[in-house]
Amino acid sequence: MRSASLFWTTFLTVFLAELGDKTQLAAMTATAKSGALLTVFLAASAALVCATALGVAVGGALFRVIPEQAIKYVAGTAFIGVGVWVLFKG
Repeated sequence: MRSASLFWTTFLTVFLAELGDKTQLAAMTATAKSGALLTVFLAASAALVCATALGVAVGGALFRVIPEQAIKYVAGTAFIGVGVWVLFKG
């Protein structure tokens, strides 16, 4: 996959996944309580960068040891499992 295409695919996937999630709600709440827009923006951005770096590092290590198809299967199953759990728990 070309670098530019990979960049935009990753950007759109993460952007859409993050819209309206708990992280965004927490940032809105922290901003509303404190009024410190820049501080909350920088802190939330730094947290997302750290979480993403961890995901990239773990993903890179896993792909060297475990076949891609197995990782996709486990990730998909876990995603569905969490969705079912939230459906019945929530």
